[in-house]
Amino acid sequence: MAWLVLLGTLLCMSRVGVGSLGTEGFLPSMPHNCPYKCVCAADLLSCAGLGLQDVPAALPAAAADLDLSHNALQRLRPGWLAPLSRLRALRLGHNELDVLGRGVFTNASALRLLDLSSNALRALGRHDLDGLGALERLLLFNNRLAHLDVQAFRGLGALSRLYLGCNELSSFSFDHLHGLGTTHLRTLDLSSNRLGHIPVAHLAALPAFLKNGLYLHNNPLPCDCRLYHLLRRWQQRGLSAVSDFAREYMCLAFKVPASRVRFFEHSRIFQNCSTALARGLERPEEQLHVQMGRSLTLRCNTSTPAVRVAWVSPQHELLVAPGSRDGSISVLADGSLAISNVQPQHEGVFVCLASGPRLHHNQTHEYNVSVHFPHPEPEAFNTGFTTLLGCAVGLVLVLLYLFAPPCPGCRRCYRRTCRCRCWPRAPSPLWELSAQSSVLSTTPPDVPSRKASVHKHVVFLEPGRRSLNGRVQLAVAEDFDLYNPVGLRLKAGSESASSTGSEGLVMT
Repeated sequence: MAWLVLLGTLLCMSRVGVGSLGTEGFLPSMPHNCPYKCVCAADLLSCAGLGLQDVPAALPAAAADLDLSHNALQRLRPGWLAPLSRLRALRLGHNELDVLGRGVFTNASALRLLDLSSNALRALGRHDLDGLGALERLLLFNNRLAHLDVQAFRGLGALSRLYLGCNELSSFSFDHLHGLGTTHLRTLDLSSNRLGHIPVAHLAALPAFLKNGLYLHNNPLPCDCRLYHLLRRWQQRGLSAVSDFAREYMCLAFKVPASRVRFFEHSRIFQNCSTALARGLERPEEQLHVQMGRSLTLRCNTSTPAVRVAWVSPQHELLVAPGSRDGSISVLADGSLAISNVQPQHEGVFVCLASGPRLHHNQTHEYNVSVHFPHPEPEAFNTGFTTLLGCAVGLVLVLLYLFAPPCPGCRRCYRRTCRCRCWPRAPSPLWELSAQSSVLSTTPPDVPSRKASVHKHVVFLEPGRRSLNGRVQLAVAEDFDLYNPVGLRLKAGSESASSTGSEGLVMT
């Protein structure tokens, strides 16, 4: 019987194993149309590092991220992306592409990222990037680009980051950016090229958010006074593209490679530059100070009416109607920007972008908003009135002390009522005078010496009988501060024995 039970158990286990390998099993099957040696995982397709000279013929339609980097691709045929309607990212870096050609990306209307870095591209034609209307990031660094068509980036209206560093560009049009709009563009990397001439006026006309992401370091820039003042101002404003790479900004002092000097470390070269050359380069940003919790309205002031108005927040968020993502900023129908409840995150530079048939495409207006905390409520009693009241009370007390000295007690009683009569007393010893002089003093009478007091008080001492004739003599102490009159002391004359008494405070 035991062996029968064991046999039944084995049969049951074998049936479970067979079921697991079927269509309902747990072992994954290979995706449909996955190229040989490539890795397919859900919507990811990686064929990187396989030494491919041509793109695989069959590509899975579900691929949204295609990686063909680190291969030996030399050409891309037109229409090769037609099956990949869901493609969002295409990585072609580290190949041997030397030319793109027309129609290569015509079926990539949903592409967001295109990596063409570390190839052998020498030029970009007018139609090489057609069909990339939704592209946001374009990586072209570490190529051999020496020429860009004047309309090379035409149609890339959603592009926010363009990397052209480590190429051989000797010129770049900052006026129209080779057909590229500035509405969404935040990063423009032109570092490590051969730019030897840059129109300063076109640089100064760029929007503030683009200046913050314009990388020009490691170029043979001319040691021009206007360019120096412009870059110095950008550095002082804290624009990261300049401040983060300040040591890599070079210029040619004598138009020869051996005369390269650092822009911001050899300022003596520019010591003869007149600061008047820097005036008018940039339209000064309008300074606004607003209290936290208040409302704020910014208007886009342009030379002529604009057809379309957009704003860029200090957090580099593009603001169009109805407003920001968090709802704290609204864009009104007339193009104005409104903030109903100003908070610290609203501090910074707001840039207005205006476009129209009679406006330049990058005409801007900038506001530098500073947010301040509310001032505290005024105190119930003003300090000046409090001081005046204290002085008045002190004066009354002194007059009462001088002209109505306290009686030690009733000496005689007349009939039914007791009336106090003060009898003349013998002169008080020194310790008694000191005790009387400290009636209004905050310092105890048993303090060892005057040097023990660390406060500067106004002291009124009882006048001596022989030298003062009942009058108060004003004496200036040795530590009297001319700029602090409250430290003035009223003391008896040097002949009076009471002048050695302790300092007493009436009111400060």
